[in-house]
Amino acid sequence: MSIQVINPSNGESLGISPELDAAARDAALDRAQIAYADWRNQSFAQRAQMLRKIAQRLRDDVESLAPLMTLEMGKPIKEARAEVMKAALCADHYAEHGESYLAPDTLASDASLSYVQYLPLGVVLGILPWNAPFWLAFRFCAPALMAGNTCLMKHDPHVPACAEAIARLFEQSGAPAGLLQNLPLSNTDVEAVIRDPRVQAVSLTGSDRAGTVVASIAGAEIKPVVLELGGSDPCIVLADADLDKAADVITLSRIINAGQSCIAAKRIIVEAGIHDELVTRLEERLSKLKLGDPNEESTDIGPLAREDLRLNLHRQVQETIAAGAQCRLGGKIPDGPGYFYPVTLLTGVTNDMTAAREETFGPVAVVIKAEDQDEAMRIANDSQYGLAASIWTERSRGEALARQLETGQVAVNGIVKTDPRLPSGGVKRSGLGRELGPHGMHEFVNAQQVWLG
Repeated sequence: MSIQVINPSNGESLGISPELDAAARDAALDRAQIAYADWRNQSFAQRAQMLRKIAQRLRDDVESLAPLMTLEMGKPIKEARAEVMKAALCADHYAEHGESYLAPDTLASDASLSYVQYLPLGVVLGILPWNAPFWLAFRFCAPALMAGNTCLMKHDPHVPACAEAIARLFEQSGAPAGLLQNLPLSNTDVEAVIRDPRVQAVSLTGSDRAGTVVASIAGAEIKPVVLELGGSDPCIVLADADLDKAADVITLSRIINAGQSCIAAKRIIVEAGIHDELVTRLEERLSKLKLGDPNEESTDIGPLAREDLRLNLHRQVQETIAAGAQCRLGGKIPDGPGYFYPVTLLTGVTNDMTAAREETFGPVAVVIKAEDQDEAMRIANDSQYGLAASIWTERSRGEALARQLETGQVAVNGIVKTDPRLPSGGVKRSGLGRELGPHGMHEFVNAQQVWLG
């Protein structure tokens, strides 16, 4: 089914998202398989050279690439530029470190020599969301390509120009045909690609609902899968925290990309003795942020990507208020065109309310009061999600508490972020496997044991 692409800033149509027919899809799979036969035999140095060319192209073209995100999904232009540069950093990182990440491991045994070497799998399918079109594409493809795989990119149909631009970067950089291809498909056509014998592994970034479907199909075909799914990330602020620094970072974490981030601080759990002080600081900071045209350099928060996303966020806010929460800021859909939603601050929230149980994808800060450290930790872990968490307290205390958190990553006195140098991923309904760092690169390789007599 064709998708109408809408400019979220004004609600105007940008056209129909393209879709490949069965013949074109089959041809793309053939190209990926043919490219793999040669790419797998390229040296790490040769693969690195290609990734560096693509990274440079990203930097050279940032002023034409960044506006595509602003147009199709409403990302403020200053954030869009930063995302393109972060994608370039990811490509460069794996060009620099990929070989060492996949260095063979010698293991003692009854052999004269025994070791594990890491070999590519083949064609890898990446199923990507709209909220960080360039970064998430390179988070998927850079380690997979450096390992010797080829990549098919099934991007979200609401960002077709971004997807086309990413594929074009590879062509303009002189990459082999079929190395990375844009595969614009309807969701109903994805299953056939996952099941195709030419595809050896699958990566998905998306909702836990989508993850359930993709994992079941990949499992039926006995294919490895990495899932980075939703989150309701706790941010714990204890009584010994630096409140000004915590308020600054929480504000930033909550409103990046208009709050449309899986790893944003979503449940702000505050120890009772400092609750009111922190709420005052958050309200001061959040109230100063500018909601508006994402093309303007001064804009802090652009629109949400789609009207259905805005309506769902508003439902979550209204249900939470109806359950007894107080709305200190925002909470009302503004008049006028576009899918804007105001910065919203909810206090008096309990962990059984909608905005705490569900993932909120928008600029809504939810504050929960905890009597003490133990209750704060209990609330933090009382979630179906386990993507990331942050703790604000004395450093050694935070480090000790990190072990008790049921999440894939923890930041102590800092912002939760994705970094090419460090693994990222979740537990519980937040996903399977890891992306980035050496751990992410090891997801799509064959760990082959070699025994020499």
